[in-house]
Order: sequence, then structure tokens, then C-alpha cells
Amino acid sequence: MGDGVRASVQVVVEHELAAVLDRLDVGVFALDGQERIVWANAASLAFLSCSAPEVVGRDLRAVHHPDSPQVPSPRTYGKGVGTALAPPGDRTWLARGDGSPLAVRWFPLPLRPEAECGVRLRAFDTDEEATRSRSAGRAVSTRALSERDRLALLADTTAQLINNIDVDESLRRVVRLMLPRLADWAVVDLITETGAVNRSLVVYAHTGGLEVREDLQGPMPPVPASSPMPLSKALRGVASTLAGPRTYDVPPDTAVAVEQRKLFAATGIETAVIAPVKGPSEVLGAITLGRTTGEEPFTPADLGLLEDIGRRVGIALENARHYQRQRQIAATMQRYLLPQLPRLTGVEMTVRYLPAPDASHVGGDWYDAFALPNGDTALVIGDVVGHDLEAAAGMAQLRNMLRAYAWAQDDAPHRTVERLDRAMGHITDVSMATLVLARLTTDPAGRRGLRWTNAGHPPPLLLDSAGGGRFLDEGRAILLGASADHPRSEALVDLPPGSTLLFYTDGLIESRRQPLDIGLKRLSEDAAELNPRQLDDFVDQLLARSRPADNDDDVALLAIRIPRAQDSAPEAFAP
Repeated sequence: MGDGVRASVQVVVEHELAAVLDRLDVGVFALDGQERIVWANAASLAFLSCSAPEVVGRDLRAVHHPDSPQVPSPRTYGKGVGTALAPPGDRTWLARGDGSPLAVRWFPLPLRPEAECGVRLRAFDTDEEATRSRSAGRAVSTRALSERDRLALLADTTAQLINNIDVDESLRRVVRLMLPRLADWAVVDLITETGAVNRSLVVYAHTGGLEVREDLQGPMPPVPASSPMPLSKALRGVASTLAGPRTYDVPPDTAVAVEQRKLFAATGIETAVIAPVKGPSEVLGAITLGRTTGEEPFTPADLGLLEDIGRRVGIALENARHYQRQRQIAATMQRYLLPQLPRLTGVEMTVRYLPAPDASHVGGDWYDAFALPNGDTALVIGDVVGHDLEAAAGMAQLRNMLRAYAWAQDDAPHRTVERLDRAMGHITDVSMATLVLARLTTDPAGRRGLRWTNAGHPPPLLLDSAGGGRFLDEGRAILLGASADHPRSEALVDLPPGSTLLFYTDGLIESRRQPLDIGLKRLSEDAAELNPRQLDDFVDQLLARSRPADNDDDVALLAIRIPRAQDSAPEAFAP
């Protein structure tokens, strides 16, 4: 397509898009990076009773009515809160062409941060009831929510919290929805799993955006057992309460009351609402919303809304804590399942295990290394199908069986794996698995060698002292569980001084977006480049470089290096 044709198509598309927006029943402004109106649809001009030249080119804030509290359009929030558009339902007044006020509600059309472009859209609808009330001289709250707005806010809160296991991010997302729509200040106090109270988040909404006040955050006194003060009751899950400076302008009954008095003094909050954060089985903290002017005090209706928000936050936080507990238990289990390395003289050895990025945090990948009665060292890398607790349990069964067979009988590696394959289906819960079993040998002259057999596993990678490498493709046969009668073979290779041998599982090379050969090639190239590094640094950098970003499997690595004659060979460390 030529440039001229492409330009013509672009003009047609822009014209059609403008025509679609012109047919909407809501007002739409297109804004540039300086918040100037560069285009206005027909509905917005009709609402404001003015022509396009009277609007286009003006700053968005310039079309607000002079008596209107202005709600900034897309704003940049302060440190630690992120970037977001003004929440749906923000009400303010625009000035019609004759100067009269028109109540409107904004609902921004959001773009992801990475999709930012030179123009953004802001849409608005008229609030006829508010406009009539103002014309009649009745006061109209800029922060009162209609039932539709309440439901929308609760739906947005739920959407922001679903599947989010990051507690801090959950809180920031909720705050972005509430400020400045509902309040000028948001304070979140959380009860830790040990029972301590921490003021986890304090955020202030001002004309420039949202600012995290870290100076007001930190440890809090413990939850009082029977105090009737608002925050104390919320932290016990007893009740939500309206509050103000006068609430705490009395002799404090607890240390929590002292901290609340300090908070009101530091923030200038004149009216506040405080509600518990309650999960299905425990109270996790409290949320405080505060306004700095008394013109629009919170009402009992606001208590119900904040309680609903607190319940949603509580469910999300309890789920996140449950996930963290499960991950800690699983990580502990995995550490006990994976063995300690033997200490070898004249050989460097190191291992790594990266869990799958899911809630179980354990899997079927494993490494092993242990001394054999004849002085050889057994080296194993394996993978039981799956990456959950069932796979981890199967891995432990298979590993222990392999250890027993290898220790009890001085057989060649392929004979040991044949015996394991025949027994696996009868005395374990493992249906399929892959592994490499190798023997690190030393002859009377001190030369190192490797004898190995491969049951359907990715081939080990051998690097020489100069970084040249090859995959050890010999000794391959089908995976365990496919056919117990299938014959297996083994292979032998010398390990000269300066060589590095890498055993790994498929999580290091597999990707849904590329063939396996590409992953193997990338691993070989990365390993050759990193080979001059110390062994621990070598494997750390290799994991960072070679593991595909879209891989959701766990990864196990076992690497050994035969030092050159002039090098001093440190003993293997035990992870």
C-alpha cells in the first residue's frame, strides 16, 4: 500500500470514527497531552449550548463553572499508587454558553499505561436532577453517589481485587477508586497474622493527584479489648462509625486513640467514616475515609457503602494471606524434598530450583547427587509429570526408589533405570517421568568420566574449557512409564579439566511460542558465553537469560565443573 493510499484510508477512518462519536447520546471531549480540548462531539456541544469554536482549543478546566469543585481529568498519582484516570461517577459543573451551570458526571475511557498516545477521550453525561436542584437554590453534594454509582463502585472494587494476591497492590487499587471521589484521605490499618496493627497505607488526594504519606504510616498500638472509640471498634470488627476531630478531643482511653488524635491533627480531617476490613473468617483491619471540609459530612448511608468495600477488601486480603501461607508451607516441603549435596574433592558442584509460578509453589522436578559404595558419585536430574503437590509427592517416591536401587546393586546406570521403570507402576503413584541417571567416575590417574543413561529427558550439556559445547544425546531411550520392557543403553564421556557439565529440566528451555530446538540452541549459546564465570554466577545468569518468559513450569539445575590443574577446586556447597 502506497503512502498516498494509506493517508487516504486514515482520513476515511478518522472521519468515520468522528461520525460514530457524534451519534452518541453522551458528551465526548478529545484532549491532547496538555489537557486542551481538540475535538468535541455533537452531544457535548448541545449540552453546553455552544459551538465548536467556543470549546475547541480551551483547557478542560476552563469549561468548568467558576463555582464548581473541579475534578481533574487523567491525573498522575503520587509515589507508590500508580497512574489511573478519575473514577467513574465524578460529578462537577460545566459552564453553558450563557454562563449557567450544568451538572455532569464524568466517566473516562481508560487506556492501559503502555497504550498511552497523544489524544485521550473523556466522556460525560448530564445530571439533570442536580442541575434542577442547583437552579432551585438547593445544595447539591458533589460526592453523593446514586444507587447506580454505588453499584458501579462496588463492581469496580471487586474487579480490581479478583485474582490479585499482592496485598499492597490490592490496597492501592481500592484507594484509586475511592479518592478523590469519596474523600480527601484514605487510611488503611491492617492486623498482621501475629496480631500486631500496622498503618499500611495513608493517601491524600489533592489537585495534583494522589500522594502517599509514608510519614504517617507505620506500626500502631495493639487492638484494645473493649474501647468504644471508632477505630478500636472497627479493628475488633464490632461496628463502623462516623467520626470527627471532636470524637478524639477527649482524654484518650487507649494508645490507639492517641494515634487517631495525631492523625486528625496532621491531616486536617473534619469528617470521617471508619469501617472494618473483614474476611470470611477473621477481621483483618479497618479503612478510614476522611474529608477536610465540613461542608459535606459523611452520613449513615456512607457507612453501608464503606462496609461493603471493606468486606470485599477483606475477602481479597484473606485469600492473599491464605496463598502466602500455602506458598510458605509448600516451599518448606520442597526444601525438605530436595537433597543436600555431597562434598566432593576436586569437583565444583551447585544446584538451583525455581518453582512453578502458581499457588502450589512445588513441582515434580528434582535433582540429586549422592556417593555410591564403590566411590563413584550418582548424579540425577528428573521430572515427574505435573507441577503440584501430587507431582512433588510422586517425585519423592521415585527419587527414594532410585537411590535405593543405585546404592544396593553396583549396576550400570541403564540397568538401574530399567529396574526402576519395571517397579514404578506397581509401587508408586507416578504414571510418567523423565530422568537422566549418571555416574561421575574417577580412574586411578585421577581423570574424571561420566557414564549415563537418559529416559526421555532433555540431554545434558557439556562445555569444554574454551566454552565449546555439545549436548550429550547418546544413551537415550523413552521416558519412564511408557514401556517397561523397552531396552535401554548408556554412554561414556571423558570430563577434561576445565569442563562444565549441566543437567537441567525442560522448564529452562520450553516455550509455547517456539520449537524446542530454538530453546536448546539458546541454552547452548548462553552457556558458551557465560562459561568463564564462576559456577554459581554461571547458573544464576543462565537461569535469567535462558528461561523463556512464558514458561509456567518449575526448573531444576545441577551443574558440575572439573577445575583446571592450576585452579584450586573448592568443595561443593550444600544449598
